[in-house]
Amino acid sequence: MLDIKFIKENKEIVAGAIKNKNREIDLDELLRLYEVKKELRSKLDALNQARNVAQQNRNIEEGAKLKGESESLEKEFADADKAYLSLMLKIPNVPSADTPVGKDDTENKIVRQWGTVPEFSFKPKEHDELGADLGVIDTETAAGISGSRFAYLKGDLALLQFALIQFCFGVLTNKEKLTEIAKAANISINVDAFLPVIPPVFVKPAVQNRMARFMTPEEHYIFPEDDLMLVGSAEHTLGPIHMDEVFNEDELPIRYVGYSTAFRREAGSYGKDTKGIIRQHQFDKLEMEVFSLPENSLDEQNFLVAIQEHVLQTLKLPYQVVSVCTGDMGFPDYRQIDIETWMPGQGKYRETHSADLTSGFQARRLNTRVKRKDGRIEPVHMNDATVVAVGRTLVAIMENYQKEDGSIDVPEALLPFMFGKTKLQKINLL
Repeated sequence: MLDIKFIKENKEIVAGAIKNKNREIDLDELLRLYEVKKELRSKLDALNQARNVAQQNRNIEEGAKLKGESESLEKEFADADKAYLSLMLKIPNVPSADTPVGKDDTENKIVRQWGTVPEFSFKPKEHDELGADLGVIDTETAAGISGSRFAYLKGDLALLQFALIQFCFGVLTNKEKLTEIAKAANISINVDAFLPVIPPVFVKPAVQNRMARFMTPEEHYIFPEDDLMLVGSAEHTLGPIHMDEVFNEDELPIRYVGYSTAFRREAGSYGKDTKGIIRQHQFDKLEMEVFSLPENSLDEQNFLVAIQEHVLQTLKLPYQVVSVCTGDMGFPDYRQIDIETWMPGQGKYRETHSADLTSGFQARRLNTRVKRKDGRIEPVHMNDATVVAVGRTLVAIMENYQKEDGSIDVPEALLPFMFGKTKLQKINLL
């Protein structure tokens, strides 16, 4: 949520953000309601002061009259406050100055590319065909048991998933390695290891609303009878972990890396990516969440992107870094950077990572603040970013490391976690 003082002083900037993020909000009505609230609050304060005087003078008749007026004004104020808050919660975050203006993902900007797109002496297959041939991806059995867009991962691919997770945890919990990553990216921040977390996969809708990551019944699994919903990312329960808390300045930054299963209905995406393990209803992710001082949050985002790039470079997967435009970025995002990894079987780059700087927008809604050394209390800044979207990263490995005989090499970085296996080979149950 934006600060009302900022909105009043930067009306044109906020109006531009609303337009460029493809939203429609009556900003004039919001500011009118704010003034109405101020006036009503002033009248209420005056009435309450008069009631105190009447009570002190034992003027029962005057006190009763003022009480009735006060109750009427309290209702007016509550109605105005409700309308005001409803509009405030619809205003998106203002994008950073370097965010490209655009209507949708076709206007995102490529920032840089890394790696050489591999050439094959044969026609590379897509991951679903590779997985079916090896027997390591089974969507047919899953469809009969759980429905469409679910899968069994079996054999060496199941081992590869946990090898990938172990490798990433090894990076994120290694202060020396993280220091090297920051130095190589010319980022000057206070580096320390991330704290590993396995967060809940259920979140209360009221808490999710405070995160400004709106989850609708069309997109997510919601259980009204339990007042709960399944998360669409570990971020959804990592972000609120410090809601209604106040940090001391020297306690920041705080960095978490969380692993969880995530769930999305993917309604409206029928006919797109229905094969294999992309756009599944159930998938696994490793996410980073950072709480920092406002003046350091941009460096923190760049650090998170540098970690993402280190992971992909170590896995030797070609990728491109993309600056996400206003029309494609998230509602609470101040700045969004995506990474798209090359998928040879599909012959294109596909999104595998995202890094979102929400500035103080989420923190203001979550009431997560920092007390500065001069006594000021203000919202912290928050960043979230993917370490790996496990399914999509497995897809990238399968397609980039495939061999003509249908086997798939294990990336060198993951060999220490594969129990001596160097290839993904066909399952033979007979």
